[in-house]
Amino acid sequence: MTTMTIEHCKQVHRLTPPLPIKLHALLLFNSQKQKLLIIHHTKAMKITFFACVLLFALISQQPLLQSAEALPEQVVDTSGKKLRPGSNYYIIPASSRIGGLGLTSTSKEYCPLDVVAVRGFRGLPLVFKPLDTKKGVVRVNSDLNIYFATETSCPQSTVLSVDHYDPPSQLWFVTTGGVLGNPSSDTLSYWFKIEKYEEAYKLVFCPSVCPNCSYQCRDIGIHEDQYGKRLALNDVPYKIRFEKA
Repeated sequence: MTTMTIEHCKQVHRLTPPLPIKLHALLLFNSQKQKLLIIHHTKAMKITFFACVLLFALISQQPLLQSAEALPEQVVDTSGKKLRPGSNYYIIPASSRIGGLGLTSTSKEYCPLDVVAVRGFRGLPLVFKPLDTKKGVVRVNSDLNIYFATETSCPQSTVLSVDHYDPPSQLWFVTTGGVLGNPSSDTLSYWFKIEKYEEAYKLVFCPSVCPNCSYQCRDIGIHEDQYGKRLALNDVPYKIRFEKA
């Protein structure tokens, strides 16, 4: 069976106009066989016409369906409400054995401060700033900046950054001192994503703000050392939820 196409519909509409009234009147005097052939042809044309209408309707709706399906899922907090850019939230662990997020010094210079999880601590409030803030929501698998909504004694900002490599452990740690916005190769270390993880969420370093940059996508987990439970890029995600501050 020949597949119906838009071009075929156009040709049918252009080359086969409706039968004129005089021709229908003339058919009454023709033989029964000829009359049946014309009637059959007319029914076929009606079927073809309606098939073309259906085809155009499906094609016109397809872009709308694709755009709706392309939107990533919205991130929600512990009360089921959508995360809003610019609002304060606590990043709380799905397990009570780890704790909320805070800041600590891990170097002789004291600054910048690194990010740690402190057991029994609710944590400091953080703010999410997506690359696209037009819709007023935070979506999974979308680039965003994260910063602590607090002041410190350090001159650096509280914007999270993957910019502290520790040779002994061969790990990249999450620290502060990043910059908001300005997506480029120069700001690659400051972009994070939130992804669904089992019944909760996880943070991921996998920026898409620089398509030509070379980097390795990694989960953000916990590495414990003398400074505490520090956020670092590893293979065991830090399972989290978000609570409105």
